[in-house]
Amino acid sequence: MAFDYIDGGAEREWTLRENCRAFEDVLFRPRSAVATKTCDLKATVLGTSIDVPFILAPVGSSRMFYPRGEEVAAEAAGDAGTIYTLSTLSGCRMEDVQQATTGTAWYQLYLVGGRDVALGAIARAKAAGFKALVVTIDTPVAGMRERDSRNGVKQLLARNLSSVPHLGQMLARPGWLYHFFNDGGLMNFPNIVIDDEPMGYADVGAALEQSMTSWDDFAWIREAWGGPIVAKGVHTADDARRAVAEGAAAIVVSNHGARQLDGVSPTVRVLPEVVQAVRGQTEILLDGGIRRGSDIVKALCMGARAVLIGRAYAYGLAAGGGAGVSRAIEILKADVVRTMKLLGCGSIQDLDGSYVEVPPEWLSRLTR
Repeated sequence: MAFDYIDGGAEREWTLRENCRAFEDVLFRPRSAVATKTCDLKATVLGTSIDVPFILAPVGSSRMFYPRGEEVAAEAAGDAGTIYTLSTLSGCRMEDVQQATTGTAWYQLYLVGGRDVALGAIARAKAAGFKALVVTIDTPVAGMRERDSRNGVKQLLARNLSSVPHLGQMLARPGWLYHFFNDGGLMNFPNIVIDDEPMGYADVGAALEQSMTSWDDFAWIREAWGGPIVAKGVHTADDARRAVAEGAAAIVVSNHGARQLDGVSPTVRVLPEVVQAVRGQTEILLDGGIRRGSDIVKALCMGARAVLIGRAYAYGLAAGGGAGVSRAIEILKADVVRTMKLLGCGSIQDLDGSYVEVPPEWLSRLTR
């Protein structure tokens, strides 16, 4: 159940597969006979210098994977010199997550519970020291994640064990079972406070549908936050331009890790369209389908300032806690360095479109 929650996507999972496969369509153009002894991987995102060109994306319900999962992942991100993004749908208090990391943390915002509840969360995030607010715009309703419907994860997180269809999986893993319930069993979301009480897990689906984020919300969110806002969930040039108009300091080209609408374009295919649309007016990030350091390098060559990784570190968190997250980061970092050396490029700042060959049909839409 826990594996499927991390691994799965929406409906037929076509976009989930294509997010990864589409990177295969981007080909490298290396510079030969270039001695590249060291590689500079430092990037600057929203004024924050990071040691690697990737950021940990918001992953909800991380405490299902490992006790105090969000705090553990944030600590590993800080140790690696990068940014951790906390999901609204986390099982750890935002104040505890911020204290757990020596690095920079961002807070991802859903409007679950309505405007007043969101304003309370924004005020807490400011007071706690989060540096950017990531507003997710592609979740007017939860996607149909069929694996979760089949395997009982919804019942598990709501602690309704009597209806969990695969209870034997849990009983066969007594260590995980003990730690899961000893850590609270994800009974609620402490960063969504309604009537002085944290919202329970079972309320999420309906709450998302009742609290859709629209472009009109950006005005009051921007006023309440007073800092940089990241618009996450951009699929098209039109939405990219609208995000810029609404004051987004950065946008994330994202289809929610293929967990929302199945059948949308893989994010790396959308990237050239968005880069062309914003013309340097805002910082561009990308997530979706990144499983190797070479994927990261391709995205940087195509115009992304950095990327967000979700599953790539969530697998590590589930497998080994903080050490697993650190190992996942190390693997990706080593991949990036090796790819850069093979390309004959010593700094990510020097990466550009000349290092890759992009399918012509991806670029054809730019002239429409």
